[in-house]
Amino acid sequence: MHDYKQLKVWNKSIDLVVDIYKTTAEYPKEEKYGLISQMRRSAVSIPSNIAEGAGRNSDKEFCHFLAVAHGSSYELETQTIVSQRLELITKEACDNLCEKIVEVQKMSFGLQAKLKQEISI
Repeated sequence: MHDYKQLKVWNKSIDLVVDIYKTTAEYPKEEKYGLISQMRRSAVSIPSNIAEGAGRNSDKEFCHFLAVAHGSSYELETQTIVSQRLELITKEACDNLCEKIVEVQKMSFGLQAKLKQEISI
């Protein structure tokens, strides 16, 4: 079992959730059940799956949940790009969020790789 609160990737993904909530609070009300809801669910899924995986009994299970979190990060990145193309956010805001998302992606992928290496030892 891992202490997820000590994981840098978990902390960065929590910060990302806050950024997504703040950003989507500015979206038009008609997006409440569209992009707002979808982006918030995708964002919250990232640290939630990291935490769930960290609480599992094996590194193999942890890797699985990291993969789910990783997938959610790509979903969120896509939704952020859609938001920019719909002119709900500026290109600068999109680039800023995508930079943070990519950082989380790299960190989660790196942690998965490390765990997979330890599993195969």
